[in-house]
Amino acid sequence: MNPARIMVVDDEESMCKFMQIMLEKEGYQVTATQSSNYALEEIEKDSYDLIIADLMMPEMSGIELLSRVKSIHPDLSFIVMTAFASVDTAIEALKNGAFDYVTKPFKVDEVKIAIKKSLEHKRISKENVSLKKELRKEFSFANFIGDDPQIIKMKEMAKRIAESESTILIQGESGTGKELVAKAIHYHSRRSDKPFVTINCAAIPESLLESELFGHVKGAFTGAIRDKDGLLKVADEGTFFLDEIAITSPAIQMKLLRVLEEKEVTPVGGTKPINVDVRLIAATNADLEQDVKLGNFRPDLFYRLNVIPITIPPLRERKDDIKLLAFYFIKKYCAIRGVEEKTISERALEKLIACRWPGNVRELENTMERAVLLAQRKEIDLEDLPEKIREGVPVDFVTETKPSSPTLEEIEKAYINWVLQEADWHKAKAAKMLGIDSSTLYRKIEKYKLKV
Repeated sequence: MNPARIMVVDDEESMCKFMQIMLEKEGYQVTATQSSNYALEEIEKDSYDLIIADLMMPEMSGIELLSRVKSIHPDLSFIVMTAFASVDTAIEALKNGAFDYVTKPFKVDEVKIAIKKSLEHKRISKENVSLKKELRKEFSFANFIGDDPQIIKMKEMAKRIAESESTILIQGESGTGKELVAKAIHYHSRRSDKPFVTINCAAIPESLLESELFGHVKGAFTGAIRDKDGLLKVADEGTFFLDEIAITSPAIQMKLLRVLEEKEVTPVGGTKPINVDVRLIAATNADLEQDVKLGNFRPDLFYRLNVIPITIPPLRERKDDIKLLAFYFIKKYCAIRGVEEKTISERALEKLIACRWPGNVRELENTMERAVLLAQRKEIDLEDLPEKIREGVPVDFVTETKPSSPTLEEIEKAYINWVLQEADWHKAKAAKMLGIDSSTLYRKIEKYKLKV
C-alpha cells in the first residue's frame, strides 16, 4: 500500500520543517510549503490524502484555503492549526468542512492521532462509496431477469418512479421478486445512501408486530425492560419495505396511515409522537382492493398506499422467461459452487417450461441450485430435476378421490396438501405460496388432518 500523501501549509519555515520531519518518520509522504498559492497549484495538478494548514497566514487565511481546496476536491481531508485557542475559529473551520483542528503549541501525539483519525475516516468513506456502487450494481433493474413485455413495462415504470418520493404498492404472488424490485427502487433513489429496512408481516406474530414497527417504551408490556426504536425509526431518511401488508390488524393499519399522513410514529406505551422521514414501499400477494370491499383493509390506507401500483406477473404468465432464468441460475450457482459451468438438455427445459411454478421465480431458482449440485455430468438432464417436475402436475391434482363434483372443502384440502408437498412440508414457505399467514395454515392442517 502506498503511503498517505500529506501537504503541510504554514507561513513559518520552522513549523514546516518540524512537521515534515515528524510525519516522514511516521511513514507519510510529505510536501511542506509556506505558500498557500503554491499549495493550491499542487492540489490542482496532483493527488493528496490530507491537508494540514495554519489558520493565520499572510497570503490567505486557513479558512479561505480550506474553502478553495473544497471547491477543487470536496472529499479531501483538512486539518487546521491555530495558535489561538478560539472556539469560534475552530467551529468556523469545522463548519466549512475541516475534519479536525489542533491548537498550537500542540503535543506531537495529538497531531498523530488527528491525522490517523482523518485518514481512517477518508478510507471508510471511500469504502462506503465503493459499497454503494456495488449495491447499486447488485440491485440494478437489469438483475431482474426477463424479456416478457409485462416485465419490461414493469421495470420501465419502476425506473421512472425510483427518484420520486411517492409511496409504492408492489403486488404479486410469493416468489415473484417483490423485494428485489423494492431494493432496486431504493438503490436508484435519492435515499440510496440511507437505510433500506424491511419487515415481513407474515413472519412475525401479530402481538409483536406493532412493537417491531413502531417501537415501545420501557414498561409498555412484560419484557419491555428498556425503550426500543421501531424499524420505521431505524429507517429514518431511508426506505421502509413492508411486505405482506394485507395481514396487518386494523390498529396497525391506523398507525401506518398516521406515518404516511403525519410523518410520525408513537411507540407502544408511549404518548409522545416521534418524527420519521421514510419512503414506504408496501407489498402484498393479496388483492387489496377486494380486501377493502370485504372490509378487511382500511380504504383510506389503501388509497394512500396505491399512489403508484406496480404489478409483477407470475412466472406461469411469462413462459418465455423460464429458459432465460434457468440459464441465469445455472451460471450463478456454478460460479457460487466453483464448478465448471453446466448446460441443460432440451427435454429438461421442456419440463421446466411446462411446470406451473406456484412458488414462481424463487421456486425455479431453488430447483436450478439443486440441479447444479446433483448433476454428475456437464449437462443437466431430467433425472437431476425433482420428481414432481419430471412427471408434471396432473390436471386433476386437486383431489385425491377425483369426485365428479368436489366440494370446496375437498378442493381446498387437496390443494393445501399439494402445496405442502411442493414446499417439502416447509410450512412457512407453503404459507407464502398459499398467500396466507402461518397460523392460518396450521389451523387448516389440523382441520384436514394433513400429514407428511
